[in-house]
Amino acid sequence: MIDCKSVVVLTALNLEYAAVRMHLDRLTLHVHPAGTRFERGTIRGTDCKVVLGLTGVGNQSAAVIAERAIRQFNPTAVFFVGVAGALWGTPLGDIVVASRVYAYHGGTSEDDGLKTRPRSWEANHSIDQLAKSLARSSDWTARLPSEVEHPKVHFGPIAAGEIVQNSRISREAQWIRERFNDATAIEMEAAGVSQAGHLNETTPVAIVRGISDFADGTKGSNNDGTWQPRAAANASAFAIQLAEDLITQRTETMTSTMPEPRTTTAGTVYNISSGPVGIQASSVSGSTVTMNSGPGHDTPRDPLSVLVELRTCLDRDRSNGEVDDDTYEAAKDELETAESGLKEAGDRGKKKSFLALKRLSGLVAGTTSAAAHVTLVIAALGGLT
Repeated sequence: MIDCKSVVVLTALNLEYAAVRMHLDRLTLHVHPAGTRFERGTIRGTDCKVVLGLTGVGNQSAAVIAERAIRQFNPTAVFFVGVAGALWGTPLGDIVVASRVYAYHGGTSEDDGLKTRPRSWEANHSIDQLAKSLARSSDWTARLPSEVEHPKVHFGPIAAGEIVQNSRISREAQWIRERFNDATAIEMEAAGVSQAGHLNETTPVAIVRGISDFADGTKGSNNDGTWQPRAAANASAFAIQLAEDLITQRTETMTSTMPEPRTTTAGTVYNISSGPVGIQASSVSGSTVTMNSGPGHDTPRDPLSVLVELRTCLDRDRSNGEVDDDTYEAAKDELETAESGLKEAGDRGKKKSFLALKRLSGLVAGTTSAAAHVTLVIAALGGLT
């Protein structure tokens, strides 16, 4: 069975956090060594995993917390979900999914004025396509209360700065509208999260915002009490459905691309793929196993280097919740035994490592990545003379 990876969902405000949390079940607390608290659960009615975290307001804190989440949970993607102000009259309650994020405060001040030097990040193509398909289908609206009018989903650039923008006539407001006139919404965290995703190249980012005000001087009025919760709920409903669709699509893709096993004459198994194959059974007798690793893999890898990778993989699986604490401690002991055996000379050390790895294989048999790495170490150890 292929395990679903998780999607990290981050929010800046408690009301945004609560709006996402209401879609999750089986929540458990995970505390980062620096004290950041994450909750890990599943999307209600599914096995799709979501890690939920609160960043506070601002791009800097959002970047730090996003980086911590990526390092600790190795997610399929990071979503930032919450509310934003509309720049060009997008209706209250509607949703904006960022096609691009502008860090609009980059610039240089010169005698003839402020020259913009913004950074920008494009949306991940695969997530953007999935989000547009979801918006067309309206399947996500089933997560909204039945009495709520269904909001529209818009796709466009989002501007992320370091100040609360609450005017249409201030010098800053005019500057933003002149230089970033294609931006549909404005907020204060998307640039930080986008930068964290950029620095972790395999972790795409999606920004989903509900419009709670018009950034026109009315922010902080009685309307906030109505529209902030509603906008947060709308954005959360869309983002959670997007997370479920993304995890499901990723799992189906992994399953469909796995090669079919090939067997020939009874009692003989040939591996003609380019990766390692592990055989787990109570006994194998009267059979021949022929392995052809393909070009470029004739020389076994160094077992110690693969053990280092296995240790990293085991740490990640523990953070993801795939390996519980007791199993992790037992597996770590077997890793140390295998490593000490590799450092001993002769067949005795090799045998010691083999036995430790066999015990380790049983401990992590329920995972995908760690179990595969154990197989790699055993294969590498078998190549030693």
